[in-house]
Amino acid sequence: MRSIWNGAISFGLVSIPIKLVNATESHSISFRQIHTEDGGRIKYRKFCDLEDREVSTAEIGKGYEDADGTIVPITDDDLASLPLPTAKTIEIVAFVPADRIDPLQMDAAYYLAAGGAAAAKPYTLLREALKRSNKVAIAKYALRGRERLGMLRVVDDAIAMHALLWPDEVRAPEGVAPETDVTVNDKELDLADALMNTLGEVDLTDLHDEYREALEEVLAAKATGDTPRSLPDHARSGKVLDLMAALEKSVKDAKETRTEEAEVKPLRSPKKSPRTPKTPDPKKSTSTKRTTTKKTQTPRKSTSTKTTSEKATTKSTATTKKATRKRTTPQKRTA
Repeated sequence: MRSIWNGAISFGLVSIPIKLVNATESHSISFRQIHTEDGGRIKYRKFCDLEDREVSTAEIGKGYEDADGTIVPITDDDLASLPLPTAKTIEIVAFVPADRIDPLQMDAAYYLAAGGAAAAKPYTLLREALKRSNKVAIAKYALRGRERLGMLRVVDDAIAMHALLWPDEVRAPEGVAPETDVTVNDKELDLADALMNTLGEVDLTDLHDEYREALEEVLAAKATGDTPRSLPDHARSGKVLDLMAALEKSVKDAKETRTEEAEVKPLRSPKKSPRTPKTPDPKKSTSTKRTTTKKTQTPRKSTSTKTTSEKATTKSTATTKKATRKRTTPQKRTA
């Protein structure tokens, strides 16, 4: 990442060479101004009102307009020679708990990269000290022609700096809150708490810019000559509903969505339980035994039949042997 500012962090008597790098980037889609009749681009030309001619960028400088309209020229050398210790230094002035910083003061975010091998040791020292203390560092620095306020904190293994608005740059919320006296009862607060608990948390990495995606789809369609598909209308009416009814319905809908699967499972388990008790097993075993008996009876019949025939054969054979013996005996006696 390209650095936009080089300097050092002043940490007491410790100086840490660093490079300032943008920590965020914009993905918004920008448009050009065009002439609607022919699509020609609209350009802004810079004219000098005294000479009434267009001037180049090299001829343009800075100037401060005084209350009476007088212009006081200011050069880059004038700004560079300002007697500020923060001109090239991020000067840490205090360490405070993170919750002391009002989010309204948060501005642009930067990463502070160590400026060379010599900066590795003091950089790591400051990072680990911030981690162990659970605090953030408040610092002053100068950037783009003005002194600014910053907050240093640890992000993973890097030190990040958030530009802070000066306290007098944050407006008081005067005239913003409803001027009408409104009382909120405990039941309404309980319902609001229930809705918050039911909706739960969200992983910020799952959120994305749907407007930009829809706009990119429209631009891609028009670039190819296609008709952009119509998008659903998400507009909501400004009708004021009954607060209690809206809260109750919101909680009910959220609970039904979250607990639908959990409620279905208990209803299915009782249906399954009668199908798998021990009572049907004897029936199944009895029927199995009966079937087995029937199946085994057939072989037994065939076996008994075979045995009977075998017995008949054996009996006839025995009878024949007896007859033979009888015939043989008289012959012996006659001899």
